[in-house]
Amino acid sequence: MRYRPIRRNSEFGRVYARGKSYVNPALVMYVLKTRGKKTRVGLTATKKIGHAVQRNRARRVMKAAIDEHLDYNIGGYDLVFVARGMTPRLKSWQLSSVVAKLFAQAGLPDKAKRPDAPPPATVPPARRAKAEKAEPTA
Repeated sequence: MRYRPIRRNSEFGRVYARGKSYVNPALVMYVLKTRGKKTRVGLTATKKIGHAVQRNRARRVMKAAIDEHLDYNIGGYDLVFVARGMTPRLKSWQLSSVVAKLFAQAGLPDKAKRPDAPPPATVPPARRAKAEKAEPTA
């Protein structure tokens, strides 16, 4: 993990109260600009998502998608990602495209859009393998 976690309930509450929210059917992102230099991230999955297995899967998939897009040096932000009902049913590459859209809405820099970054996993792994075989390399 490249970012520091948000752990305290009061910190989550501050981001919910003062931050700006960006909503998608699969995920909600709250963004709060802070004075610090580090970016902190909080992941939440409520009991509405399902039992512990579904909540843990939702957090794990969110973590994978966020790691692909969140750059280490974006400045001082507190980001809170809230899982919604369909989050545990999505694959990480599907949620990755959702995170990219939310980052674009919020105006946050996207690590996957830098020229030196590897391409994001926004296509299913099976299709990506077929596309790599079809393209001749010189």
